[in-house]
Amino acid sequence: MAEAAVRSGRDPKEIRLVAAAKMHDAAAVREAIAAGVDAVGENRVQELLEKRAQGAYAGAPLHFIGTLQTNKIRQLVGVCDMIESVDSERQIEMIGKRAGALGIVQDVLIEVNIGREPGKSGVAPEALDELLAKAGETPGVRVLGLMAIPPFTANPADSRPYFDAMYQLFIDMSAKKYDNIFMHFLSMGMSDSFSEAIKAGANMVRIGTAIFGARRY
Repeated sequence: MAEAAVRSGRDPKEIRLVAAAKMHDAAAVREAIAAGVDAVGENRVQELLEKRAQGAYAGAPLHFIGTLQTNKIRQLVGVCDMIESVDSERQIEMIGKRAGALGIVQDVLIEVNIGREPGKSGVAPEALDELLAKAGETPGVRVLGLMAIPPFTANPADSRPYFDAMYQLFIDMSAKKYDNIFMHFLSMGMSDSFSEAIKAGANMVRIGTAIFGARRY
């Protein structure tokens, strides 16, 4: 990560590391936190709740990075420090309602389907503007940036056009002055592609295999 940042003329301290802990146990998560990761990300709500009960996340912010289902929102709001995968007005409304009931403000990122893949989560790039405007009007929700998962490619360098497009979208949205919208984070890049993502402008990467080893499905 540091090498990729330096090659791009950036300060390595700008880049936040989210340890993607899906299918890795609480002990492994605690070890990653002790080693200095900036946050822990989970893809599955049930797994997140089980490991949280085991004290897995003490000492690091907890992010939800998986596909967000509306029937799971109630279990995540106020539990996660950040929900990275919000992509619809309905989700924003439900998060705001739950946050209001708890008397909190929930930090989120808006997920963009930058590859326009059918069946994949994320708002279409051309619909992002409208969704951000909606989020800005919703009490209890604070948008802190964007997230994306580009189409899988065997060669990480082939992801670069998608990362570049996301960075341009991030810059464009940053230039607009929405209420309650703060473009602080651009979350993109995983174990095989984080270097390209950092070169393109990501300041948050989600890395699992390179930290924990291969998942045993």
